[in-house]
Amino acid sequence: MNIFSEIIGNKCIVVPFCLWITIQVFKFVYELVINKRIDFKRLFGAGGMPSSHSAVVCSAATLIGKALGFDSPEFALALVLAGVVMYDAAGVRRAAGKQARILNKLISTPGLTKEQVNEKLTEALGHSPLQVIVGALIGVVAGVVI
Repeated sequence: MNIFSEIIGNKCIVVPFCLWITIQVFKFVYELVINKRIDFKRLFGAGGMPSSHSAVVCSAATLIGKALGFDSPEFALALVLAGVVMYDAAGVRRAAGKQARILNKLISTPGLTKEQVNEKLTEALGHSPLQVIVGALIGVVAGVVI
């Protein structure tokens, strides 16, 4: 069996990847329907409900636990990785997004010239705890069902 066949036959890769795509498309369509605007950042950017990051790592951890046992070192590693990703999404990246919002307000104040400010910072970096929890639940459910 060649490596490509092994990869596309591996549920622990395919399911999280398909889940990520599905959630990002959902966010794009939701933005289009609710706010009547096309926002490609919803397809490729971070943030929003639900957290695709949380869904991906939780589905992978669940699938690994089902395949190798919930007492396996591989599941333990996947679970720890999921915890780090979710903590980062709801903590560090969310705080960075808040800081970006404040800095963007500061740089839009009169008196700063265009040469002093080259770019607007990305504000939608992280997730609220609810977005992370919903993403995690979607990931676990996908991992259990598939």
